[in-house]
Amino acid sequence: MPRYNRCMSSDPLPAPSAPYRGRFAPSPTGPLHFGSLVAALGSYLDARAQDGEWLLRIEDVDAPRTVPGAEASILNTLEALGFTWDGPVVRQSERLDVYHGALVRLQAEGLVYPCACTRSEIAARTSEASVDGGLLYPGTCRAGLPAGVAARAWRLRVPDREFAFVDRVQGAHRQNLEREVGDFVLLRADGQYAYQLAVVVDDALQGVNAVVRGVDLLDSTPRQMWLQECLGVPTPTYAHLPVAVNAVGEKLSKQTRAPAADPRRGGRVLAEVLRFLGFDVPAGLRQAPLPEFWVWAQAAWSMADVPKVRAIHLPGTDSA
Repeated sequence: MPRYNRCMSSDPLPAPSAPYRGRFAPSPTGPLHFGSLVAALGSYLDARAQDGEWLLRIEDVDAPRTVPGAEASILNTLEALGFTWDGPVVRQSERLDVYHGALVRLQAEGLVYPCACTRSEIAARTSEASVDGGLLYPGTCRAGLPAGVAARAWRLRVPDREFAFVDRVQGAHRQNLEREVGDFVLLRADGQYAYQLAVVVDDALQGVNAVVRGVDLLDSTPRQMWLQECLGVPTPTYAHLPVAVNAVGEKLSKQTRAPAADPRRGGRVLAEVLRFLGFDVPAGLRQAPLPEFWVWAQAAWSMADVPKVRAIHLPGTDSA
């Protein structure tokens, strides 16, 4: 049961099942690259090593960023490398009514409010940075919209309270939402549902109780914990894996022109990812058939062996 009943909806989403249930949730903004394979392989092995389920979700709620053909490329690469998932692939673009329902429930509870602020207006009122590099929202519309302006977005009220959890890789993590993030957006000005709302609703409805993902999302976790509390759903365990960075410290991504993973390399590319995650892969397995690699990898997997750092430089990479 959530700890703070005052923020619970009267109609909570279903609780997750007891067996381990993890997921991989790529955004279809381009093909899989080394960095995204780190999250895929880490989440997959953690689930399979515990006889758990591994779900696949396409996080395409941000329609303007979706690239045609990217989803098919992602699925084909995973299949070619021997990944198997449980149940059908879930697409956020097919669940907009579910996110709308969650937002309506939060509106009924008085936990969200309409906001008319533009980015330039926020910048004119504050220079204080939030943990994710943006500006800390100054609460301009918290007490109500100024006269004569229309709502552009909906924000979730956050408490002046420290959220703490122990990450399975990064250790103890603490964050005060009011002082480090501010009230955050759930429905954007362009009509798109925000990632924070979609991911919390999806994990709850899919019964995900173990999240393994990149450390770039570590600072989002307290926001998601608060949303879980407000919606009356359980909080999963979290493990945030180190991200691969290039020579100047940039995370490997589409923006930094990270090359697409080549599934024809099979066990060699998977062995490189597993070595990045701290495992000494026998040389013979790098050329072995994929089924042999997967048997060894599942037996060898332990989250305790993953480096407890936020970033690891990947040799041979540079900035665009």
